[in-house]
Amino acid sequence: MANLLAVIAAGDRSTQALLAAEALRKAAVGLGHRIEVEVRSGPDVRNLLTTAVIRQAQGVVLVGSGELDEERFSGLAPVTADLDAVLADPQAVLRRAAEPGAAAAPAPAAGRRIVAITSCPTGIAHTFMAAEGIQQAATALGHRIRVETQGSVGARDTLTEEEIRDADVVLIAADTQVDLSRFAGKRVFQSGTKPAINDGRALVERALAEARPHGAAAPLADAVAAGKAERAAQRTGPYKHLMTGVSFMLPFVVTGGLLIAIAFALGGIYVYEDSNQGTLGYALFQIGAKAGFALMVPALAGYIAFSIADRPGIAPGMIGGMLAGTIGAGFIGGIIAGFIAGYGTDWLNRRIKLHRNLEGLKPVLILPLLGSLLTGLAMLYVVGTPVAQALALLTAWLKGMQGSSAVLLGLLIGAMMAFDMGGPVNKAAYAFATGLIGSQVYTPMAAAMAAGMVPPLGIALATRLFADRFTHEEREAGNAAAVLGIAFITEGAIPFAARDPLRVIPSLMIGAALTGAISMAIGAELKVPHGGIFVLPIPNAVTHLGGYVVALIVGTVVTALALRILKKPVAQAAAQPGRAPQDLKPVADQPAH
Repeated sequence: MANLLAVIAAGDRSTQALLAAEALRKAAVGLGHRIEVEVRSGPDVRNLLTTAVIRQAQGVVLVGSGELDEERFSGLAPVTADLDAVLADPQAVLRRAAEPGAAAAPAPAAGRRIVAITSCPTGIAHTFMAAEGIQQAATALGHRIRVETQGSVGARDTLTEEEIRDADVVLIAADTQVDLSRFAGKRVFQSGTKPAINDGRALVERALAEARPHGAAAPLADAVAAGKAERAAQRTGPYKHLMTGVSFMLPFVVTGGLLIAIAFALGGIYVYEDSNQGTLGYALFQIGAKAGFALMVPALAGYIAFSIADRPGIAPGMIGGMLAGTIGAGFIGGIIAGFIAGYGTDWLNRRIKLHRNLEGLKPVLILPLLGSLLTGLAMLYVVGTPVAQALALLTAWLKGMQGSSAVLLGLLIGAMMAFDMGGPVNKAAYAFATGLIGSQVYTPMAAAMAAGMVPPLGIALATRLFADRFTHEEREAGNAAAVLGIAFITEGAIPFAARDPLRVIPSLMIGAALTGAISMAIGAELKVPHGGIFVLPIPNAVTHLGGYVVALIVGTVVTALALRILKKPVAQAAAQPGRAPQDLKPVADQPAH
């Protein structure tokens, strides 16, 4: 007779876990063994194994792929098994555990580090079955693995930055769209959940053999992507949640703005009047203004809440955002609604405890309902009216801006856009300008986009006109920076600023601030929040187009001249400590191009 232990970590499969525990107990009685079974379901633990019980045991069975706390059994030889194997033949599992020296095969020194994500449309059964299949297969093959499940109640066992950085391969077993931005530069293999469930071993072997680098690109694009990833990793707390909402809002604003601009081009600026019903221009305006723009604030609020509370926060956030639009609170009200919905739903999720068999009701019924009630009542009776009044005052002030006040706002927006090129300051200015589009205030958006194009364009021009200020590598990268600049990707300037921030960043801010000031001074309006020069030919997308182009050109030239003045020739800079010698060869010593 042997004293055995078992730990079952089954995630959302709580019913199967209890059945497996009972099956192990009955099998132990039939084999003449004694067994203690601990069942772990999320934060809940049944029959926690004490230190005294562990000390007396001769073997342990670890079931499932969740948090097992296996460090407690360092003196035992653990046997791993999946939940389905225990349910199918519990006696076979216990015989393995009772054998002297029984243990799972130790990971060889050459074992690989694997991180994985599993997800299915409903986020319940297949998500966790696939996770178990991958976990068991990788362990059996001697690899180290961590699996993140994106289920109906949100992500669990979320992968850390360190785990992703150290991983040899990323395995995605999902039937839904999974955000791969975290894995830029890593070897990634994508599959559905069925291969993970049916033959996890074969899937892991295929992933190791066939994974390909994700996001491979040209050298400058790699540096830009790395800069974006670094900034994204630094985003925490409310700022991270706000930027999540803004990123999901942008497609609605861009699409709606472009459709409205095309409608104006086809039917004139009064295309929305009832007299134009039945025309294509009228139809496009309805799609852009009544649908695209109408969803802008709900999307902003919904995905702020999603960033905080995961899927259960989406409905309360979008409902709060819709109410913000209805009562005139605009994008500011949407932001407040998103945070109320997100933090409120997250609080409810942590406070409401249900029986395991009823847990599935929380993400689809209880949390959306209570979260929507909380957010809706708060918007209607507490914050909605004051925020609507504040937005009305802000809108009136911005629309009435002229002269020096407009120039000062343009200087501020321009300098912020160039200061950190995609960082918190840049994004704050951009979010402010984008949100005002829904209130029919378009001048800040025009200043923000022009100023955001200037940094990479100014650098590209400087690499051509003042080649002695740049290394051969930088001059080659200048061509790519120009392409990024005309597309309004300010981050194209990050690699250049990172090498010489004290000289490059002030140069960029001077040119961008001047561009923003000119744009605001002439009253240029931009109805589309992205697109760079590609939206300029669209009629009515930009007002005062000639002056707007002049502002962009002036800022680009001034940036290049500032770089010429502030940056030292490469041959002189090479003598300064702390500079990479391979990047600082004199121009005469570098190959011609």
